[in-house]
Amino acid sequence: MLAVSWDTVRLFLHVLAATVWVGGQLTLAALVPVLRRIGPDAPRAAARRFNVVAWPAYGVLIITGIWNIAAAGPMSASYRTTLIVKLVVVAASGISAVLHSRSRSAAGLAVYGALTGLTALGALFLGILLAG
Repeated sequence: MLAVSWDTVRLFLHVLAATVWVGGQLTLAALVPVLRRIGPDAPRAAARRFNVVAWPAYGVLIITGIWNIAAAGPMSASYRTTLIVKLVVVAASGISAVLHSRSRSAAGLAVYGALTGLTALGALFLGILLAG
């Protein structure tokens, strides 16, 4: 069996948290039409429940992301630029998620929900790019 290292643990926690943050958003978005048929408050109730796991996952992403940066060592200029773009996209994902959760209009929910999903996917893509 291969040895388990702190690098493995760090990457596992980062990928697990990304799975919850990004995958949960995609799953919840796919369920919204069905939830609306159950009742007008069902999507909001499901979102509140999702937030119980989503925000801790986002926190783990931030912590393990900082840990990843600390462990990266010397960086090329292109790596550093990509990392900065990823950090901006990660921040945008969190900010748009907060705005989505506080929105009371259908337009606000749609716009901020879409921005949250797109920025989460963008951060995931940039993370894969950095790992390559």
